[in-house]
Order: sequence, then C-alpha cells, then structure tokens
Amino acid sequence: MGSHHRRPYRVALTLVSLAAALGGCNTLDRLGQIGATPALSAIEDPTAQAGYKPVRMPMPEIQPVSYAPNSLWRTGSRAFFKDQRAARLGDILTVNVAVTDQANISNETKRTRANAEDAGLPNAFGLEKAAAVAAAGISPDKLLSATSTTSNDGAGSVQRNETVTTSVAAVVTQVLPNGSLVIEGKQEIRVNFEVRELLVAGVVRPEDIAADNTIDSAKIAQARIAYGGRGQITDVQQPRYGQQALDILLPF
Repeated sequence: MGSHHRRPYRVALTLVSLAAALGGCNTLDRLGQIGATPALSAIEDPTAQAGYKPVRMPMPEIQPVSYAPNSLWRTGSRAFFKDQRAARLGDILTVNVAVTDQANISNETKRTRANAEDAGLPNAFGLEKAAAVAAAGISPDKLLSATSTTSNDGAGSVQRNETVTTSVAAVVTQVLPNGSLVIEGKQEIRVNFEVRELLVAGVVRPEDIAADNTIDSAKIAQARIAYGGRGQITDVQQPRYGQQALDILLPF
C-alpha cells in the first residue's frame, strides 16, 4: 500500500489519538470519583476572576465617634449590655436554610443541510468512449456525482422541584479586612444505619445577622449548601461500581 493510500488512515489515527488524550484526564477523574459524592467547589475570590472590575460608589463622610457623658449606652450597640451577634473568629451563629428550587426548561433544535454536486467528462482524450463505460450504459456527462444530506434533531427538557428547610449552627472561620465573616457549619444526624449530612459555607455581612444571631441562607455570598446522606440506603440507591465504570468507558 502506497503512502497516498496510507494518508487517510494516518489522519484518522491522529484524530483518535487527540480525542483520547483530551478525554483521558476527564475519564481518570470520573473513575476516581466512583462511589463518592460530588465535590463542592471552593469559595471563589471575585477579584481573581477574568474581567473583574471594582465597583466604586459614593460613600458618606466619616463621622467622629462621640461619647455621651454620664451615659451607659455604647454608640453602635444593639443591646444594652453587649451585642450578642457573631463578629469574631470562633463565634457561632445559626443559619436558617430555606432553599426552594423550581425549574421547567424545554428546548428543541433542528438543523437540515443538503448538498449535491455533479461533474462530467464529455471529452477525456477519448476515454469517454471506452468499452467499459459504454457497456455499463454510463453517460460521459454523468461520470462523477456526489450527494450528501445532513439532518439533526435534538430536544431536551428539565423539570425540577426541590425544597430544603432546616437550620444549622456555623462557626466564623475568618474575618475579612472589610468586616465580612467567612462561616462554615456542618451537621451530621445518624438514624439507624443512615447518616444525613448538611454543609453550609459562605461569606456574610455582620449587618445581615439578625438580633437573635441568625441569618437566612439567601443572604450568604458564595454560598455552598450540601444536603445528602451516606449509609446502607444510599448504597442501594446508587448503581454498582462496575456499572458506573462502564457508563464512563463505553463510547456508545
């Protein structure tokens, strides 16, 4: 077989190798996650994102702190004796998780393309009168003909309705320079042979913390909320490891 005939096979082999190289890392990552719960992404730094631009807004003038003589009331305090809200590293506050997720998405895409090409050899140095061409009854004007038709029809729909309502205590793990608090809370409840886990993490403003030291999950920036479980019931509901491996490896 000459080099001209081997060229299409080399191109096909190159394309297959590139596809395998690109999908190899993803396949290995998915194989390493068999039987494990989906990992949550870390809290992101907005300033590190591409295209980030700081927002500048008019700010009030700084007012000097004034102390009233012979007064027991401290300026800025929300309680007579002490502000009970979380404000320092290690303080605890309660997060009221109320997640109601509803989605109904439907889309459809259609694409159709048709091509046709004809080429003839009415005069090809007399070869158009060859015995093989004449015997086959082929017209010299229609010696070459190519047609192609492509059609694609895709449809998809998503219907989701999820509700999670609970409370969890979180700990202040970091105080940012602007006063915002990084919190993280985890709760595990075991019932018989099943453990239910609740994880809450994110960034909150001290102003959003209520007087009873609670905050709604909707007011948490970079919120990471996970609710799931592990145990015998969860194991039964999941496909076997072999089936998960086949779903990843089989190309068809």
